[in-house]
Amino acid sequence: MMENSRSDAYASAGVDITAGYKAVELMKRHIAKTVTPGVCSDVGGFGGLFIPDIAGMKQPVLVSGTDGVGTKLKLAFLADRHDTVGIDCVAMCVNDIVCCGAKPLFFLDYIACGKNEPARIADIVKGVADGCVQAGAALIGGETAEMPGFYPENEYDLAGFAVGIVDKEKILDIAAVRPGDAVIALPSSSVHSNGFSLVRKVFADAGTDLFAPVSSLGGKTLLDTLLKPTVIYVRPVLALLEQVPVGGISHITGGGFYENIPRSIPDGMCARIEKKNVRVPQIFRLIAETGKIAERDMYNTFNMGVGMTVTVPAPDADRALRILRENGTDAYILGEIVPGEEKVFLC
Repeated sequence: MMENSRSDAYASAGVDITAGYKAVELMKRHIAKTVTPGVCSDVGGFGGLFIPDIAGMKQPVLVSGTDGVGTKLKLAFLADRHDTVGIDCVAMCVNDIVCCGAKPLFFLDYIACGKNEPARIADIVKGVADGCVQAGAALIGGETAEMPGFYPENEYDLAGFAVGIVDKEKILDIAAVRPGDAVIALPSSSVHSNGFSLVRKVFADAGTDLFAPVSSLGGKTLLDTLLKPTVIYVRPVLALLEQVPVGGISHITGGGFYENIPRSIPDGMCARIEKKNVRVPQIFRLIAETGKIAERDMYNTFNMGVGMTVTVPAPDADRALRILRENGTDAYILGEIVPGEEKVFLC
């Protein structure tokens, strides 16, 4: 810690730079658990350094992704629970880059807050580090910005940036998707990190007590259910890519089925989804019933229990399901690829 660094003038404006040093000290133990062989710098420098392992790759390609947690953070503020939203932040980035077939290498976070409370910042970074461990990525840097007057004292924003790597010849090409291919669902944990502006409006308009246990949620509160962190699919997907030819992968985020599944399907093809196959968690039924939201809007806003879809040739479907299940996700057949211009058809 920089003992001699303190500005009374800056402190009078609401920025305590010593709190930043304390936060860094508290977060170091969380960052340490994310260290991978490529890391060659320590926390505190002006840049994070990483040496990628490119052994065996003919033409290494870096793949990047950036995202935040969105208004789900409002629920974290309400619950005063900050140690899981970092997982969401990592998930939103690494789940995107794995859709290209890339293995995440490292992650950087950005936390902007109204007041730097070192223990809270350390909790946020703990979640980021937990997410990095799940993704096999190193947390090699970040930034905490104290911005009084811009954010309320007890609020913050959280965003991140991930970089992965893939051999050019192994980048997924949706041109490989063919009629008859199986569309496999990888289940979500809950709402993940999208659609929370609508979620909050629905329950606010209804005057719902988010702290009250709900019998249909197994006695859990709405707040507990909604704050479940986004599933990180990196390990099962990478395991699948090593053993099965995969056509396309979609991370189901904002825009739901109708916006995201088409991104992994070529023109002239359609994902025909059997609605009876979709394992819809009760939380989505509660949102739809409470807000009187049409089914089309639900599938065009939320993941509806499907956090990711993977397309594989039909003869490989059973093997793909086995690999995914062996790697921790209870995957199942969602539908199939058929000729068509609609891209996604729920029947």
